[in-house]
Amino acid sequence: MTESPSFRPQETILGDSVVTNPVTMEESDGLGRRIRAAVLWRSGSQIAGQMIAWAATFLVIRILSPADYGLYAMTQVMLMLFTMLNGYGLASAVIQQRDVTSHQLRQTLGLLLLINGGLALLQIAAAPLAAAYYREPQVATLLRVQAIIYLTTPFTALAYARLGRALEFRRQAQVNILCSLIGAAVALGGALAGWGVWALVWAPIAMFTTRALGFTIVSRSWMLPSFDFRGAGTIARYGGLVAIGQFFGFIQSQADILVAGRLFDAHLVGVYTTALFLTQIFNNKIIPPLNEVAFTAYSRLRDEAAGLARPFARAVRAIMAAAMPFFLGLAVVAEPLVLVLLGDKWAGAIPLIRLLAIAMPFWTLFTLLQPATDAMGRPEIALRNAAIGALIMPIAFLVGGHWGIAGIAAAWIAAYPALFAFAAWRSLPVIGMRPGALLGAILPSILVAMAMAVAVLVADHLLASVSMAPRLALLVGIGALTYIGGLMLFARETIGDLIAMARGNPAA
Repeated sequence: MTESPSFRPQETILGDSVVTNPVTMEESDGLGRRIRAAVLWRSGSQIAGQMIAWAATFLVIRILSPADYGLYAMTQVMLMLFTMLNGYGLASAVIQQRDVTSHQLRQTLGLLLLINGGLALLQIAAAPLAAAYYREPQVATLLRVQAIIYLTTPFTALAYARLGRALEFRRQAQVNILCSLIGAAVALGGALAGWGVWALVWAPIAMFTTRALGFTIVSRSWMLPSFDFRGAGTIARYGGLVAIGQFFGFIQSQADILVAGRLFDAHLVGVYTTALFLTQIFNNKIIPPLNEVAFTAYSRLRDEAAGLARPFARAVRAIMAAAMPFFLGLAVVAEPLVLVLLGDKWAGAIPLIRLLAIAMPFWTLFTLLQPATDAMGRPEIALRNAAIGALIMPIAFLVGGHWGIAGIAAAWIAAYPALFAFAAWRSLPVIGMRPGALLGAILPSILVAMAMAVAVLVADHLLASVSMAPRLALLVGIGALTYIGGLMLFARETIGDLIAMARGNPAA
C-alpha cells in the first residue's frame, strides 16, 4: 500500500494537531490489523450496545401503546430531515482528507456549531406546521424538546472525525456502550413511570448528550471554534455534497412515514413503524458501524493498483452472508416472533414484517455502495443515487397507500430492486467491479438462505401444534443449522473470507 515507492502518509492524533508519519511497506500489514481491530471494536460495541438497547426496547414496546410509537414516528420525520443537514458530512470530509491541520478542525467545529444552532431554531419554529400536517397537536411539543439533540452534534461529529482518522474505535466503543446503558435506562424507567411517548423522547436526548461528552473527552477535542472560514472550501464542498446526498436519502427513507402519517391514524402508523424497526435492525444497527470502518479503510486503499474491487467484493460477500438469513428468517418466523416478543396487541405487524423483509436485502446492497464511492472522492455518485431514490420512493408509497398500510410495505418490494439496479449501474464502474462479479459474490448466500427459508417453513407447518415460545426457539435452531450446513457445502469461499477477516488477514 504505497503512495510513493516507499511510503504513504498515515495520520496520527497528537494533542490538537493531526500530523503525518511515513509508514514503510513492511509496516503496511499493520493497516490490515488496525482495520480488523476497528471492525471488532466498532461492530462489537454496536452489538453489545444493541443487546442492551433491544432488551430495553422490547420491554418498552410491551409497556407502551402503538399510538405512542405512532406519535414518536411522526416527530422523527422532521428530526431525521434536519439530522441529514447537521453537517456530519464535514466529519466524513475530515476523515477523507489526507492531511488536516488543527486550524481546519477549529473551522469544522465552527461550521458545525452554526449549522446545528440554526437547525435547532428552525425545528422549534416549524414544529406547529408538522403538528398541523399530521393533525396531532402533541407533535409540536415533542419536536421543540427534541431540538436539544442538535446542540450535541458538533462535539460528537468533530471527535468522531478525529478518532476515525486514527482508526481508533476502541475508545468510541467504550463510550457507545455507556451511552446505550444510559439510553436504555431512561427509556425503560420512563415507560415504567408512565411517561408514555416522552420515554421515547428523553432516552435519545440522554444518549446523545452522553456521547458528545464522552467522545470529546476520549479524543481530547477541547478546542475553541474558528469562524474564519477562509481555506475551508475543500472540506465544505465535500461535506456539502454528502449532506445533499443525505437529504435525498432522507426523502427516500422517510417518505413512507410522511405518506402513512397523513393517510392513517397513529395506531396503524405505530404498527407499521414497529414492523419496520424489526426488519431494519440489521441495516440500521449492524451496517452503519461497518460502513464507518469501511469508509476509512477504502480511503486508505483507494490509490492501490488493485483498487477497491476485491476488498469491496469480499466485504459485500461477508455482510450478505449474515444479512440474508436474518431477512428471510425474519419473514418465515414473523408470527411466533411478534407474539412472543411483543404480545398480541402487535399482531398487525406480522404481515407487514413478511413484506418488508423481502425488500431489505436490496436496501442492504444499496447502502454498501456509498462508502466505496465516497472514499474514491466521488460523493456525487451517492448523491445522484439518493436523488433517484427521492423521486422513486415517494411515488411508490403514494400509490401503495391506496391499498392500506400493507400497500405501504409492499411498495418497498416494488421500488427498491429498481433503485439498487440504478445505483449499482452508477457505482460499480467507479469501484472497478463488474456486475457479474458482484452477483457471484452474493449469489451463494442468497441460494443457501432461500433453502433455509423453505426448511423453516416446512418445520413450521409440522410444529403448528407446539406453543409459540418453544416453536420459535426450534425454528431458529433449525434455520441456523440449515444455513450453516448449506454454507459449508456450497459456499466455502464465503466461510473462508469470514475466517480470514476474523484472523486479521490484511487481504480481507
